[in-house]
Amino acid sequence: MTEIWFAGGTVADGSGSEPSAADVCVEDGVITRIGTAPAGAETVDLDGMLLTPGLIDAHVHLGLSSPIRAQFGFQLSAAEIAADIFSTAGRTLDAGFTTVRDTGGIDGGVVDVIAKGKVRGPRVLSCGPVHCQTGGHGYYGAEWEPTELWETHHIPGLAALSLMSGNADELRRNVRESFRRGASFLKLCVTGGVVGGHDRLEDTQFTVAEIAVAVEEATARGTYVTVHAHNNAGIRNAVMAGVRCVEHGTDIDEPTAQLMREHDVALVPTFAVIDQIMDPGSLDVDPSTRERIAGARRRMATALRISREAGVRIGLGSDLLGAGQHRRGEELRLRAELESPMQALVSATSVNADILGIGETVGMIRVGMAADLVAWKRNPLDDARIFAEPDMVAFVVKAGRIMKGDTQ
Repeated sequence: MTEIWFAGGTVADGSGSEPSAADVCVEDGVITRIGTAPAGAETVDLDGMLLTPGLIDAHVHLGLSSPIRAQFGFQLSAAEIAADIFSTAGRTLDAGFTTVRDTGGIDGGVVDVIAKGKVRGPRVLSCGPVHCQTGGHGYYGAEWEPTELWETHHIPGLAALSLMSGNADELRRNVRESFRRGASFLKLCVTGGVVGGHDRLEDTQFTVAEIAVAVEEATARGTYVTVHAHNNAGIRNAVMAGVRCVEHGTDIDEPTAQLMREHDVALVPTFAVIDQIMDPGSLDVDPSTRERIAGARRRMATALRISREAGVRIGLGSDLLGAGQHRRGEELRLRAELESPMQALVSATSVNADILGIGETVGMIRVGMAADLVAWKRNPLDDARIFAEPDMVAFVVKAGRIMKGDTQ
């Protein structure tokens, strides 16, 4: 394959180091040289643009890309749900995200068609359906509907929101089923949540022993468990059971952060979804959902500061829901307000790659790494609002292939 040099730009390599002028050579999907393009080389002229690693969103729900009330009310055809999923996948790529971790909602077929190139989208790591306790967070069936009918709402190969377990044996069976369907990691809901009608944020769900069953099964397959968790009791249960990562972490206090640090448990805060839910024109949810989230943004910001001071690894996830997922970079903008644009970029690249277990291949601009690259028309490190503007993404390169941008 011909070498292509991305030349004439400034490189922010994902490590947090000061950006510097450099040209990047790509061959067979891999970064092979970083330096100065030789005379006569085939080049893509960046004309001074900032070049960063492809962004990584560690908390997405591609399978929840349709209007939420209509989807949860089972009012949509499989064709419409599929169209919305594929549209969101393409928009995610165009916003500069070359890798995402889907934390519940899609079935294995979506991952496959994107990987085969039949649908434009980022690299997808998926847990398949999330795991929740009977009637816990992740279950959206009607109160009158028998529990055993819940899984009949799944669309095999396309959409599968959650599997419910009433005890450790059922959980073991269900997580094995997730792996059979192609899951690359597991996600459990161990506290109540915001978008849900059967629980409260202060609820804890699953016991330490039950969570440990999922950890045992994941470890047997060389992978890990992450957990949806808002309150400290649920987070501490999950840490003691051996999970790798906590999603949201809204109420993390200092003792819990120290416990996470001691056990090398990472945190993925999710700010963008809070703003999305609080905006009545952005997401069609029941008004009670907005009441649940009152004060959550402030508490999550405090948890972020406490976790950072404790030395917890902190990634980045948007958790956007419904049809309004095109401004996925909003999460970087919000994080930049709380920390810095560079810290947001590092969390969305090298740190996220490390949390996802793919840090040896993506997340940084380094020789030998996969050529996942984004060129920005304006510098988001000077103005973090640029992260949230898909039109500011001039080029997107995924594994060496230019997926967005005119090279002429």
